[in-house]
Parts: sequence; C-alpha cells; structure tokens
Amino acid sequence: MKAICVKELKSYYLSPIGYVFTGVLLFFFGISYMQVLMTLSSSFIPTIYSSLFTWCMMILLPILTMRSFSEEMRNKTDQGLLTAPVGVGAIVFGKFLAAFLVFAIALGASLIPAVVISFFSSPDWPRIFGTVVGSLLYGAAMIAVGIFISSLTQSQMVAAISTFGVSLLLLLVGNLAGSVNNDFLSKLLTWISFDSRYQTFTKGVFSVSGTVFFLSVAAVFLFLTARKLESKRWS
Repeated sequence: MKAICVKELKSYYLSPIGYVFTGVLLFFFGISYMQVLMTLSSSFIPTIYSSLFTWCMMILLPILTMRSFSEEMRNKTDQGLLTAPVGVGAIVFGKFLAAFLVFAIALGASLIPAVVISFFSSPDWPRIFGTVVGSLLYGAAMIAVGIFISSLTQSQMVAAISTFGVSLLLLLVGNLAGSVNNDFLSKLLTWISFDSRYQTFTKGVFSVSGTVFFLSVAAVFLFLTARKLESKRWS
C-alpha cells in the first residue's frame, strides 16, 4: 500500500494535475481572503470555507480522481497492477490515500493567510478548524466516490463529468428536502445530504454522526471499488 501511495503521489506532482489542483484551489481562496481584508473583519474567514469549499470541491475533486483507474485502463497498465503481489484493498486504499494527501496539502496551505491575519486580528479559530475538519471529511467521501467512478470507465472525461454530476446531486439533495411534503422522504433526503452534515462543522461543532457518516461513505465506496477490481482480477 505504501509503495502504491508513494507512486501515485509522485505521479500527481510529476504531472500538472497536482499543481493545477493546488494552484486553482489557492487562487479562489486567495480572492476570498482579499475580500476579507477589504472588509477589515476576520469574522468572515470561516465563511470562506463554508461557502467556497462546496463549489470548488464539486469542480476540482473530479479532476483529482478522474485518472485514478481510468488512466490505468486506458494505458493497459491495470493488468500489471492487478497481477502484482498485493491485495486489491491495498491498491485501492493506496490510490485513495495519495489523492486525499494532495487534497489535504492544498487545503492546509489555504490556512496560511488565516495564520498571517491572526497576528493582527482574532479569527474565530474554533469555527475555522471545525470547517476544515468537515472539509477534509467531506473531501474524503467524495474522493472515494470519484475513485469508484474512475474504476468503471476508461475515459477520464467521463469519470470527471460523472463525479461532478454526483457531487451536484448530493448538493441539491439537501435543498430538495425542504420542498418535499412527505415527512419521511424529507428526513431521508436530509439524512443522505452531504451539505447538511457539513454545515454542522462550519459552526465550529464537531459532529460525531457527521464524522461517522462521511467515513462510512468513504469506506463503502472504497469497498465497492475493491470488489470491482477483484472481479477484473479473476476474469
């Protein structure tokens, strides 16, 4: 698993993907921090993450995950990967961990302006840290979903668009809950809504149920990806 994770990390940073992902993410955060400086109020910093994260991740995470297995299948290198003396679980988790580390590094770098601002102001760090933790959990779940979708197709573009579509659907589910008259259906939509669980973290509250939910989603889709690879290995 470690070897696969290191290999994937190198591939992200030996190609433009890792730099483009980090650069675009920091660019949007930079614009938002500039607006915070113009308002002369550090209280808007948590809002940057709570409002910007959902849309940026919906667009950027599919770019990060689209190559996970699609590229392997397109280049016919997946056969060598599947016949390697390592379990499919280790292969899947190694790729997941590499993508998650790229995401976490970029998100961590976005905190640098907040640290600088804290020297002459008092940002609401509990809310900032809560939002970042929620962002990491949300991102982990979406990365797992994106990797699973990538294992279903040889086309990186199809994988990216499909992951974007799922991200958009998960974002809209929470909004649909309020417009449904059926109480059971409304509660069900709210329960599966990523955004409703994420918003709890943006208030500086550590949600155990939200943490378990996001980690469970990640585990389920990593398991499904492993089973998909296992079926290819035996076929």
